[in-house]
Amino acid sequence: MLKFPKAILVEIETHLLAEKKRVQEQITELAAQDPFADVDRLSDNAASDTEAKEEFNHDRVEAMLEELKLKLTQIEAALTRIKNGKYGYCTNCKQMIDTDRLAAIPTATLCVTCGAEKRR
Repeated sequence: MLKFPKAILVEIETHLLAEKKRVQEQITELAAQDPFADVDRLSDNAASDTEAKEEFNHDRVEAMLEELKLKLTQIEAALTRIKNGKYGYCTNCKQMIDTDRLAAIPTATLCVTCGAEKRR
């Protein structure tokens, strides 16, 4: 089985660790924007239009948090694959994933062929 050069893996790992930190910071900042995080919210007797706005903003924040948490999970999985020596190999066909694909999507788990088959 072909192996990725160590220098490339170190570069990818460095990028993924920086991205992980950035995503974690975004999660923290976004969670603080959730109107439901305000402990005084329940006792403020806000007007119904304010309640509706808070509900909308809460739903928006929750959706964005879910996306960021998914991204964080993908980053952590890629870092684990690097550590285990399995990074860069398709989880379906076990062939090496094209480096151009990994450069564009460092968390990719499928090669182009298997990715296209999965989308069908």
